[in-house]
Amino acid sequence: MSRRLIMLRHGQTQYNATRRMQGQLDTQLSAVGIEQARAAALLMREAGVSKIVSSDLTRARHTADIIAASLGLEVTEDARLRETHLGDWQGKTHQEVDSWKEGIRAHWRHHADWAPPGGESRLDVAKRARPVVDELLQGYPQWEGSAVLLVAHGGTISALTSNLLGFELHQYPLLKGLGNTNTSRLAAMPAYGEGAQGYAWYLEAWNQGFSN
Repeated sequence: MSRRLIMLRHGQTQYNATRRMQGQLDTQLSAVGIEQARAAALLMREAGVSKIVSSDLTRARHTADIIAASLGLEVTEDARLRETHLGDWQGKTHQEVDSWKEGIRAHWRHHADWAPPGGESRLDVAKRARPVVDELLQGYPQWEGSAVLLVAHGGTISALTSNLLGFELHQYPLLKGLGNTNTSRLAAMPAYGEGAQGYAWYLEAWNQGFSN
């Protein structure tokens, strides 16, 4: 008994290419990003995906639509898979954020409970995204023996992966940044131990996929 979860980051956008903070700004895939999504779609044909759920932000939904067309599946949108809201940082370049306070982005990366001004922490993101997976475990029996694909965002996937694996706060920074159209892959197996019930999550691969 196992259920595989594949979480794939959207293809490249111009914000990614120019090192600009997107957060929940609704940006578009670049030409490179579209090609990345097409390449991911070809490789996903061998992954046994039975269901696709996507963030409702355009860059993720467009990536999901390209993959879904290749697999002959429908896409379900869920706003809980949106990227981290970056508050006052949204739309700013890395350099602009760094000029506000030296080392602040490094502080943010290493403290999952810290949020940019007016934004969310990674713990906030994990809390809103985790129910998407839990609801599928309860309500999608066809998941058994197949894979569910979530198409989302680097920050969301990192936070959700850390949460599913039961990371402690200081462990969240251990996951390196996720490349465009790269994936986090987990498997849910029956929980082990006396009195254990339900599933436990195990990491199969991190940052695996189609870009460097």
